[in-house]
Amino acid sequence: MAATGSVRLGRTGALRGELAVPGDKSISHRALICNALARGEARVTNLLESADCLSTMACLEHFGVEFERDAAAGAVIVRSPGLDRFAAPLDTLDCGNSGTTMRLLAGIGATLPFVSVLDGDESLRKRPMGRVLGPLAQMGAYTKGRDGGRYAPISVATRAGRLFPFRGKLSVASGQLKSALIFAALRAGAESEIEEVGPSRDHTERMLLAMGADIARYGAIINVRPGAPLRPRDLQVPGDISAAAFWIVAAAITPDSDLMLPAVGINPTRAGVVDALRAMGADITLERERDVSGEPVADIRVRYAPLSGIEADGDLVVRALDEWPVIAVAGAVAEGPTVIRDAEELRVKESDRIASTAAMLRALGAEVEERSDGLRIAGGASLRGGVVDSQGDHRIAMAAAVAAGIAEGETELRGADSVAISYPEFWRDRERLGVGV
Repeated sequence: MAATGSVRLGRTGALRGELAVPGDKSISHRALICNALARGEARVTNLLESADCLSTMACLEHFGVEFERDAAAGAVIVRSPGLDRFAAPLDTLDCGNSGTTMRLLAGIGATLPFVSVLDGDESLRKRPMGRVLGPLAQMGAYTKGRDGGRYAPISVATRAGRLFPFRGKLSVASGQLKSALIFAALRAGAESEIEEVGPSRDHTERMLLAMGADIARYGAIINVRPGAPLRPRDLQVPGDISAAAFWIVAAAITPDSDLMLPAVGINPTRAGVVDALRAMGADITLERERDVSGEPVADIRVRYAPLSGIEADGDLVVRALDEWPVIAVAGAVAEGPTVIRDAEELRVKESDRIASTAAMLRALGAEVEERSDGLRIAGGASLRGGVVDSQGDHRIAMAAAVAAGIAEGETELRGADSVAISYPEFWRDRERLGVGV
């Protein structure tokens, strides 16, 4: 059954069999945006058509990019006039709930000779945009945003001619910030040197390099030389590791589970969830490792095993940033405490995910200490049913559904429809596994 605003979830049995997770959200955004920069046509297979990715498509249509669905082939065809022929939007670009849409398109809009205005929903208006607008302004772009450039709605354009190159260190380890500056650097007047403060997802660099962009990495520094023509590229989007994470944790903590998740992306900048759970003792194997459209992919097999708490910080936190709400569920039932540090970035997601994860776990009987940069989860909890409010955050909703599967009694989940942001088929897939809603 399709989930609406509120659902009631009971204890479940073992997760067994095989489940194909939807296409990767981050790669889907970039497949649309990168191909929109190149003149011509490209076919994107297994694109995630979630609310966030549909926001990206709608915004690109305002620039004159066309999309055609080939339902029989499970593909979307991208037809673009090329960045040089983008049309001036007649309306505000509505990014919905998608920070990826707003931040990446800000980088593109900063290169265009007309003003693009980007806005979003109430949640997106609370998320920081100054981290992107500030560096773009340093490159000579026109930028404007609410509250002194800190929040949406935002406006961007090039002031005159080409941008200055960006040469400096990023303020945070963020794939979205990095991507925005790479897009802007493609149209700068000279070579840019973008230095990362920590690892972040590298899908943009991989994709643009395959399309002909002159991009090279030297340690933590990414060099972008403008001027190389981009060619459209057909892409197959791998399964989303962030979507798979919910089933990986569910199988890892539910006795007698043995679950296969085929063709999931295991990009090392994104696969921190696998590393974190393996450190806890999870039985996870990667089978048939291969390359698909420039991204590493594997079939992920997960079998139940007792878990132990871990301490996580630094690069591991960044590489699993979106997955910590559901990893925290594993921590709640593991033997011994789990401590998550250096996760301040969770405060500025769709919800304050440090606070909302703590609230979700406490509602189900776990002992959690909220800290400024993370959480301490006592471990060893016997979860019990309760009332959980997702606070409109799709990842909190899905993490709560995983926790409810091993909780005694019934759990009421409010805001269950938020899963449409990244995983529209979540409730149907839950039924496919015999879990139900």
